[in-house]
Amino acid sequence: MRKQAAHQQPQDDKDPLHVQIREAIRRRVRDGDLVNESGRLMTEAELVKHFGVSRVTIRNAIKPLVDEGMFERGRGRGTFLRSNQPENWMGRLMGFSETIKDAGYEPGARILHQGMTNRHDDTVRELLRERAVWELKRIRLADDMPMAIEHAFYPPDIGLELEKRDLTSIVMYRVFEGDLGIEIKNAVQTISATSADRLTADLLGVEKGSPLLSMERLTIATDERPLEFLRSVYLPDYFRFSINLSRRF
Repeated sequence: MRKQAAHQQPQDDKDPLHVQIREAIRRRVRDGDLVNESGRLMTEAELVKHFGVSRVTIRNAIKPLVDEGMFERGRGRGTFLRSNQPENWMGRLMGFSETIKDAGYEPGARILHQGMTNRHDDTVRELLRERAVWELKRIRLADDMPMAIEHAFYPPDIGLELEKRDLTSIVMYRVFEGDLGIEIKNAVQTISATSADRLTADLLGVEKGSPLLSMERLTIATDERPLEFLRSVYLPDYFRFSINLSRRF
């Protein structure tokens, strides 16, 4: 719902004006403001009047939001909010918290289970090369809304380090690189489609049988050591995976 109010220019002058306006738009849209029921953003003229700034400032504020995928523009139609904006991976290895925060949402988690286990399947055993592993299963949140369920497995020594930290707010790859001094080489990721069983549906707040995106990812260190094997399911309405392809061999 729109709230009409003129001259609502941000007061913090630490950043350039167009950056202040950009972040104000991001924040207000997340609260359901500045867009109509179809997700259409106010026109440039309306935003100029609303914030009390120039059209150039508005254009400079909106362009980065379009470039990062929060909005898309249609000729003659206007600028529309993308419902699946939070996840846009283009070859850069990022965890859930990093991608959600980049998209302007507050990441979070609810822990379902954590601890050592030897009751894992052959795939986990073979990929991590461990008889016993440390596992972490969480519901992942964006602005407190359930978006995904992640089930991750780690070598025991890494897991015992992780459990010392706040696992509802941890930025996993930053801990690997910063706290543990592990240099990440790359990850192999597989994406497919699946449907929600009863437990998954209840945790994500959808109907049983609802379509979901399924992902498996193995993350490797520069010394070729497996660091993490992750299995996740995501709500498809809120996630988009972009992959760069080339015909060069």
